[in-house]
Amino acid sequence: KNEQKYIDEVFKSNYIAPVGKFIDRFEESVKNYVKIDNSVALINATSGIHLALRILGIKKGDKVAVSTFTFIGSVTPVLYQGAEPIFIDSDESWNMSPKLLEKAIKENNIKAVVVTHLYGQMAKIKEIKKICKKNNIYLIEDSAESLGASYKNKQSGTFGDFGVYSFNGNKILTTSGGGILVSNNKKYIDEARFLSTQAKEPYPWYEHTTYGYNYRMSNVLAAIGVAQMELLSKRIKKKRKIFRWYQEFLDEKFMPEIENSKGNRWLTTLTFKDKNPLKVMEALRDNQIESRPLWKPMHLQPLFKNSKNYLNGVSEELFKKGLCLPSGTKLTKKQVKKICEVIDAV
Repeated sequence: KNEQKYIDEVFKSNYIAPVGKFIDRFEESVKNYVKIDNSVALINATSGIHLALRILGIKKGDKVAVSTFTFIGSVTPVLYQGAEPIFIDSDESWNMSPKLLEKAIKENNIKAVVVTHLYGQMAKIKEIKKICKKNNIYLIEDSAESLGASYKNKQSGTFGDFGVYSFNGNKILTTSGGGILVSNNKKYIDEARFLSTQAKEPYPWYEHTTYGYNYRMSNVLAAIGVAQMELLSKRIKKKRKIFRWYQEFLDEKFMPEIENSKGNRWLTTLTFKDKNPLKVMEALRDNQIESRPLWKPMHLQPLFKNSKNYLNGVSEELFKKGLCLPSGTKLTKKQVKKICEVIDAV
């Protein structure tokens, strides 16, 4: 659609990076879509979580509760700040268990929570936010995978102190690499913008009173993002249709939606009742079809072998039994049926 047109406009303007009108337009388009007051475009979602933690004052020795069933990019920013991640297992939603989170808070001096809305599906954000508010704990929503997902018509990423979205190559929308940090607190986003541009003070020369990061998105990538945002509603509609096709053809247990929520169904994910996911992957691969295991929980990663965790076995069971199926928006129903036939034959 308009990606190439907008990129051409960038080159004609001669503003490639780090500033330009498309960065402003991209930030506006995201914040208008999710209905939040402030946003800043960054190189990726991980940098957004890092900035959020720093701005909230998370420092060496602090404890941060994080989802264990997630991608490592949700957790490494905690390490960047010298803080200690405390891993919280999932419940029947596949997302962070509010019950285990509450237990962890009672037993630890937790300063912040990073909750992941996994595979484009909402976590129990109402309960998690209530717990954080009651205990005076900061809440960061890792909405990297869940742009367009909502709870009671309120968008993911807009419940906490910060939310972050990813525009990596595999997400529902992509700028090739990129992210957006959002907040209703203008001071937070102003500080994020300052820190993401090497903390340069407003002088004619380079003046620094603190250190920052090279985290800002380029105008070229932002132009792609503006065009991609024009397609978001269409993409979500197709993703949800693909999910329903799989449900039609397979009698397995798919990732649920919590009550009063609507996910973007970024990936169609399921667990098998009596099939070995690795054998299914092998059969699919033999037919030139890519699939992947569900996330290996962070508490099982060698990097975090000494980290504290609150477990109930749910995430380990999901990892053992589950798979991510092809979910690209160009899939046809005929192709989905073929994928399911290969799975059924295992």
